[in-house]
Amino acid sequence: MSLVASFKHPVADAQFSFRRILKALSEPGSIVALPEMSGFGVLDSASACVLLTLIDQDTPLWISPRLNDDVLRQNLRFHTGAVLTEDPSSVSFALAEGSLDSATLLAFPCGDEMSPELATSVIVQVESLEGGKPLRLLGPGIEQSRVISVRLPDAVTQYLLNRPHRFPLGLDFMFTCGEQLLALPRTTRVEAC
Repeated sequence: MSLVASFKHPVADAQFSFRRILKALSEPGSIVALPEMSGFGVLDSASACVLLTLIDQDTPLWISPRLNDDVLRQNLRFHTGAVLTEDPSSVSFALAEGSLDSATLLAFPCGDEMSPELATSVIVQVESLEGGKPLRLLGPGIEQSRVISVRLPDAVTQYLLNRPHRFPLGLDFMFTCGEQLLALPRTTRVEAC
């Protein structure tokens, strides 16, 4: 078994991570720093922090094939009790990287009229939170507008610009790179700059 240490200070780091994740979700497009820790296998620190903070035995998780290795699965099961599934249509969380495609995005639950909060939260590990196509954000938590330039997979960019689900349905996104996180909840409108 290839277990990696969890948070250096489990309670304090988990609480801090939770507050930072909430800040990122409530202020879409703002970048927050999460506690430094070893990633699991190919995961960076921020992705591992988000998973350790939000995943438990009651939150089914789908992992993209490029990230889905023994080290990650063993550590997630040990540290979180995560229920891992290969069926994207039944998950609360998804973990992906640059190869995420449109068919997979559309397979994730997007909530329903009575329970839009049942949408999938998609954690996407990206190469950089800067240097990509500029996108303008509008909506709750943004005073007027905010511009981001995350290097997103093409399928994610197309999803954000051409939302296939009517409001308030849709996917919540969290983009991670190194120790940093940027979030776009489904309530955020995204436009090309």
